[in-house]
Amino acid sequence: MAQYRTIWISDVHLGTIGCQADYLLDFLKHNEAHTFYLVGDMIDGWRLKKSWYWPQAHNDVIQKILRKVRKGAEVFYIPGNHDEMARQFIGMTFGEIQIREDMIHITAKGKKLWITHGDIFDSVMQYAKWLAYLGDNLYTLILSVNRYFNYIRIKCGFQYWSLSQYLKTKVKNAVNFITDFEVLMTREAKNRKCDGVVCGHIHKAEIRLIDGLLYCNDGDWVESMSALVETLDGELQIVYWPHILDDDIEYSPLEIKPLPPSVAHQSNSGTQLPTALTTESLNL
Repeated sequence: MAQYRTIWISDVHLGTIGCQADYLLDFLKHNEAHTFYLVGDMIDGWRLKKSWYWPQAHNDVIQKILRKVRKGAEVFYIPGNHDEMARQFIGMTFGEIQIREDMIHITAKGKKLWITHGDIFDSVMQYAKWLAYLGDNLYTLILSVNRYFNYIRIKCGFQYWSLSQYLKTKVKNAVNFITDFEVLMTREAKNRKCDGVVCGHIHKAEIRLIDGLLYCNDGDWVESMSALVETLDGELQIVYWPHILDDDIEYSPLEIKPLPPSVAHQSNSGTQLPTALTTESLNL
């Protein structure tokens, strides 16, 4: 069982076929933290309005989070655009889960991080919501194709691979949108006198420095199966969970290689979880 100071999770999209609930359940089973931040789009209200889909695994995710609260963890929920219906309850507490519009987190190293889902800085969401709905339908189609493709990959012994993540890195407009989003988020963090920002929304896990400010995106549990974590000594890492671990696997704490001074972050697959976990980290 890995123990962290803080874990950030977003873009789970419970209520959709694309949600990788089994992977998230396994991650929650093998990882504990003093504080959990649920950074939006936990439940996909857009999709549930069109058709009801709620298998037992999705209910188990909710129960697992509530169980962590009962064990003493603090859990904060910051709604996003797909679960915007929860924004009417901002400031309230349900099952000891505290609902907030945004938050400020202070790391063990004293870094001040602004936490928000990120959709309020998406111009498509703000000024052309019909286009966002259209994009959501196309995205769902891509995920359907990807689901069958990965079924074959897993049967052949390969791990999960995301088609939409691949397209995001290859399509110029998508790359430009992501870059603009990251810059805008860090700029707003600076305006709020913070050292950086933690967000979700664009389904692309990332830790990097932009003009001296820290940009962190915890990814998603539809494509990348990733979370952002803060170790007990204040180091931030992205944890990927592309396999489901067997119950009897035992492992040691993560070993993260130091970052070369010339780069803002690097991948590290040399962990004590040989088939299930990879990480990226940034020492601050």
